[in-house]
Amino acid sequence: MTNMSPNKIPMPEQEPLIRNKNFDEVALGYTAEMAVEEANRCLNCKNPLCVSGCPVNVQIPDFISLISKGDFKAAYEKIAETNSLPAVCGRVCPQERQCEGKCVRAIKGESVAIGRLERFAADFYLKNCEKIISEINRNGKKVAVVGAGPAGLTCAGDLAKKGYSVTVFEAFHKPGGVLVYGIPEFRLPKKIVEQEIVELNNLGVEIKTDMVIGKILSVDEIIEMGYDAVFVGSGAGLPRFAGIEGESSVGVYSANEFLTRINLMKAYDEQYATPINKAKSVAVVGGGNVAMDAARCAKRLGAEHVYIIYRRGEDEMPARREEILHAKEEQIEFLLLSNPTKILSDENGFVKAIECIKMELGEPDISGRRSPKSIDGSEFTVSVDSVIMALGTSPNPLIRITTSGLETNKRGCFVVDENMQTTKKSVYAGGDAVTGAATVILAMGAGKTGAKSIDEYLKNI
Repeated sequence: MTNMSPNKIPMPEQEPLIRNKNFDEVALGYTAEMAVEEANRCLNCKNPLCVSGCPVNVQIPDFISLISKGDFKAAYEKIAETNSLPAVCGRVCPQERQCEGKCVRAIKGESVAIGRLERFAADFYLKNCEKIISEINRNGKKVAVVGAGPAGLTCAGDLAKKGYSVTVFEAFHKPGGVLVYGIPEFRLPKKIVEQEIVELNNLGVEIKTDMVIGKILSVDEIIEMGYDAVFVGSGAGLPRFAGIEGESSVGVYSANEFLTRINLMKAYDEQYATPINKAKSVAVVGGGNVAMDAARCAKRLGAEHVYIIYRRGEDEMPARREEILHAKEEQIEFLLLSNPTKILSDENGFVKAIECIKMELGEPDISGRRSPKSIDGSEFTVSVDSVIMALGTSPNPLIRITTSGLETNKRGCFVVDENMQTTKKSVYAGGDAVTGAATVILAMGAGKTGAKSIDEYLKNI
């Protein structure tokens, strides 16, 4: 029976003032009863716009219908037909801008909670079902994938299902890319990522870690090793800074380093010999999901005050609404329409404050966003002992400078056509290495396109 409630079934969560002191997952997930009730809100539209909003083309009404009937295993299997990482996507995808943003239920209320239902189906399957590994007939062709992040893992999984022998070369000591080094434990438990990667291993995907391509091996050398094609999904791990005075002070981090040390190196856990400075007052510069993650991690490390400094207003913040709400609930303080101008340090070079200036929004820029401009005489200072710059990232140039015939644009991103083909024969690329820092699901969509294109290319040679 259709549930015509205009509101989603709320997701159970840890209380804000409890969770901001631990790294356990914030959202606790639906019970089976909640999932069925929420699934019954789906109208099963004849023209499901939600599917068109999904970069990996999950058949959303079909899997939700299976949940409404209580067939949770089949719901997962339906998702997994097109999505290699359902438990991940159910947690970190910006559904409000994609599938849920196109849901007709959102016209007169809240959309169906597609992401929460995807997470439920995936968690149920991983906890209760044993994967039956089907025999895959190998076609005798080899493909190398550079980077074990969302784009690379998706491409590898799709190619393995098609019969290719796939080897993934990962720079870090653990596969997962941004899923393990960038997204905090309280948003995406690492055991979930590990379980998803096991599913890829079961398909025959080989993952080689500690392989920095461009240093240990070049793309040209990989091709010489007998690989028929290469997909580069190396991400965008080179951090950007503001270029202001004082950024070299002790206690200034890029969000990339800060989150990597916490998430991948477990700096928050005293059992690990990988400590990080636990500041009492922290400024995080930026307004995206990475800024929210860094601020919320700093709070969990014991900071009494954590400030988000962003030069536009809340409506212009690129972060997910849910992440902004969670940050506010956890007592993160927002200094909006503010821009840093200088970082002050003491006589020993340690951060002691950040100078800012108030901003106002002017006319829209080329992208349609209103351009911020400073207000004369509005300078102010915030006392902090650490500053985290969350201003975006760009691709590491190592692969570009060690590979012949591989063109990049002025931002250092690989130039590709609509099939993810680079300017070098048999080399494809996708994800953040092409777009710059973006979302997990967009990287996965690029990985799927890359796998399809590689398959078509190799079948015709």
